[in-house]
Amino acid sequence: MMSISASMVKELREQTGAGMMDCKKVLVEADGNMAKAAELLREKGLAGAAKKAGRIASEGVVVSYIHGGRIGSIIEINSETDFVAKNDDFQNFAKDMAMQVAASNPKYVRREEVPSDIVEEEREVLVRQAMNENAEKGMDEAKSKMIAEKKVEGRLNKFYEQICLLEQPFIKDPSVTVQELLTNLVAKIGENIQIRRFVRYEVGEGLEKREENFADEVAKQMGN
Repeated sequence: MMSISASMVKELREQTGAGMMDCKKVLVEADGNMAKAAELLREKGLAGAAKKAGRIASEGVVVSYIHGGRIGSIIEINSETDFVAKNDDFQNFAKDMAMQVAASNPKYVRREEVPSDIVEEEREVLVRQAMNENAEKGMDEAKSKMIAEKKVEGRLNKFYEQICLLEQPFIKDPSVTVQELLTNLVAKIGENIQIRRFVRYEVGEGLEKREENFADEVAKQMGN
């Protein structure tokens, strides 16, 4: 399999306007063939969807979800027009996202919102973990640190997946991420759609209580 370089991803992104991760995925799928990768993006509607992301979206809806009177969420999702905000696909997406927040308990919408000090703290923990693993294999400290630094990027992606809504697997279909679901909706509807903000409440949160996991309850209710 051909190695996909950062410059290839950058070139495809400039050609199509699609997101960096989407460009990397199709380049891998196309084994580095730029033309084929661009065609894959067009087929999936990702290129056009990414271009729409810069357009103003100030309409939309605020949707809530309550699970058993014990856990709830409120989420704001924006569209460019009030007409689209009333669209069934848009409304269903908003309801699904309110449920996603309740079940998966993200802390941020996207990774760019995660404070740098939190990221650095997590990075340091992951480096130490990786170095401890390497030490158990008898590796010297210098080599251990070098390899640990390489391991950390992949592990940080898992960290973002846990705390960022857009990077989480969709609760109804874990084979796709929330970002992919959103991108497909933008391609289908033809307007910029943005998840702006959310809040999640859980009865007794922050107070001493019995050990219960309401997020797991919601997930089970969804059949996952």
